[in-house]
Amino acid sequence: MRTSSFVIRLRLGLLARRVGLLLAAGCWAHGAAAQQPAAPALLAQPGYYRMRLGAVLVTALADGTVPYPFRDILTHTTPAEVDRRLARADLTSPVEGSDNGYLLELGTRLVLIDTGAGDLLGPTTGHLLAGLRAAGYQPEQVTDVLLTHLHSDHAGGLVTGGQRVFPNATLHVSQADLDYCLSDARVQQAPASARPYFLAARAALVPYQAAGKVQAFTGAITLFPGLQAQPAPGHTPGHTSYVLASQGQKLAFLGDVLHAVAVQLPQPAVSLLGDTDQARSAATRQQAAADAARLGYWVALAHTSFPGIGHVRPAGQGYEWVPINYSLKGTGQ
Repeated sequence: MRTSSFVIRLRLGLLARRVGLLLAAGCWAHGAAAQQPAAPALLAQPGYYRMRLGAVLVTALADGTVPYPFRDILTHTTPAEVDRRLARADLTSPVEGSDNGYLLELGTRLVLIDTGAGDLLGPTTGHLLAGLRAAGYQPEQVTDVLLTHLHSDHAGGLVTGGQRVFPNATLHVSQADLDYCLSDARVQQAPASARPYFLAARAALVPYQAAGKVQAFTGAITLFPGLQAQPAPGHTPGHTSYVLASQGQKLAFLGDVLHAVAVQLPQPAVSLLGDTDQARSAATRQQAAADAARLGYWVALAHTSFPGIGHVRPAGQGYEWVPINYSLKGTGQ
């Protein structure tokens, strides 16, 4: 029986909470390490990174990190192969994966792509607002929120205490993902452990629905001049990428098309146990990687090391990730 993507999220959330508790309790210290000066329980530093794409200022926002046990949750491969691929990138499973959001100054609009986890996945996440404020913005200024999908690490930051975090924003989400998450039948069929995550998606939506601030879309559609929604199904039925184009430049926000770039780019057929349709996810990933490598445009990924922006280039029979080169003033400034 295939494990639900929401169960995987639950396990990751519990693991993140456990890590946070261990750090707070000082359980990591032993032997010589215990003699060292005490470190903060959690290094929750506001994170943002700016780049300019044509006329558009893009700000990457760090919500935090979550450990991903890739050797256990990647499919169509083996744990040994996962370990080998990760080792080539000096990584071991579980891999600390970033949770990235992106803010766009698009004419008169301030557009946020994904909101982070809010308070749903423990203390290692939920820092997107701190980064947004550190970058000089306020949540009230956001005019539009675009969701790649409705999983908790992307939509959890929409609300706090049942109230809209972005009170002046319209929420844009694919109709297919709304149907998937709001289906009473699906909630009833889900394991009891997964139901809280369906309910969390609903709780994130309700205040925006009540305010008439939810706009659903279907298929490829231009949401604003220069910004298009592009279906990228597989991880969820309505998973969506967003493509920004300005002055001959292009940046594709791929969301959860990729999780483990060190493993999935060399072998795009490797999927995630929590993908709702693993074959479709693999096909979407192969197409996205091939297009990005062939055309050379920028790519932004939700769970690749912050700021999650870079290029995809051919490597052997697959592809490899080339992260953006850090610049104090931001690329393109």
